[in-house]
Amino acid sequence: MNGVKNYIEELKWRGMLHDVMPGTEEELMKGMSLGYIGFDPTASSLGVGNLVQVMTLLHFQRCGHKPIALVGGATGMVGDPSGKSQERNLLSEDELRYNQDCQQKQLEKFLDFNCGKNSAEIVNNYDWFKNFSFLNFIRDVGKHISVNYMMAKDSVKNRLENGMSFTEFSYQLVQGYDFYHLWKHKGIMLQMGGSDQWGNIVTGTELIRRMEGGQAYALTTPLIKKADGTKFGKSEGGNVWLDAERTSPYKFYQFWLNASDADVANYIRIFSLKNREEIEALEAEHAVDPGRRILQKELAKEITIRVHSEQDYEAALTASNILFGKSTDEDLKSLQGNTLMEIFDGVPQGIISRSDIESGAQVADVLVKSGFLASNGEARRALQEGSISLNKLKVEAGRMVNTDDVLNGNVILLQRGKKNYFLLRVE
Repeated sequence: MNGVKNYIEELKWRGMLHDVMPGTEEELMKGMSLGYIGFDPTASSLGVGNLVQVMTLLHFQRCGHKPIALVGGATGMVGDPSGKSQERNLLSEDELRYNQDCQQKQLEKFLDFNCGKNSAEIVNNYDWFKNFSFLNFIRDVGKHISVNYMMAKDSVKNRLENGMSFTEFSYQLVQGYDFYHLWKHKGIMLQMGGSDQWGNIVTGTELIRRMEGGQAYALTTPLIKKADGTKFGKSEGGNVWLDAERTSPYKFYQFWLNASDADVANYIRIFSLKNREEIEALEAEHAVDPGRRILQKELAKEITIRVHSEQDYEAALTASNILFGKSTDEDLKSLQGNTLMEIFDGVPQGIISRSDIESGAQVADVLVKSGFLASNGEARRALQEGSISLNKLKVEAGRMVNTDDVLNGNVILLQRGKKNYFLLRVE
């Protein structure tokens, strides 16, 4: 036995196979193969939109093959027109190098870089392009691909109406040469990517065939589309990043927890490392009682731990329970940094002066003065019926509010009933 598992079958049952070149499956089953995916270093962090390709490499490695992540230091200076409606801003070499270093640290959380012969590697195409002159490139590479061939690609055709620069037009040739270089110098026989990359990838296999008479293979994954038609990888606040400084672990956890049932059925197969039997068992359990959100919770837990840490997951779970489940005042006090403000983002807020509570203030007065309740009469009724909580603890009339009640130095959480929250900022 050669020790490899059927990678194509793995992608099929996970819903991760879009196009594959004939002969790829047979080639991969011969033994350990080398395959790569390119990542665009135009940001210092990968986003969850990149995770499909990260998981494609991870499944590739788990099937016994050697994954290569190409960080496009050179192609990042050009800009990929695929799926874009307009020209992109170009970054400097220093910016691209910094972004590459940041992305590498994130990739190391997924791929194993120390597991022997199929250890993952990261390469940068700037290393082989930096001394490649323009004249040599158009003479040695450009002559092998016709303009007609390049014009037929969707990434070009879709931009012809509004126009595109020669810089972006040449992108597929530059990416194609990457494949040729890696095939020739590292023995890489497979390039993978999203379905919008098929034309660029096939340009590479064509260069290998025309320049050397060699054989290489291509494989693409579907582009994820959410059931409601909105773009995957974005929340109301914009992109969801893997960097905790850009997207907090709490918001990252919530992104997966809030997935619709239609979407999570797709996500769990793509982003989880659980095997088919485990996932199908979870799907069956979820179907019995969708309200328990078993798939969402399992996926949110697994992926938050992998991207951040077990501790970050526990903190996100505690934070989530404060808003949606049973929690205590101790849970509330345990929250760090801006997490409290993130949890109650969008909740009505009011302001009270620190001097107003320094020596203690009646809770009824605080409820009205803050704007949470409309009148003293409403405050008295709410306190008598026992529906008011302060920092998750029930309060009665006569309770004094003072600076000991302030959380994180500037917030008091008021609540009426189970779901009516109010954030009181102390200034």
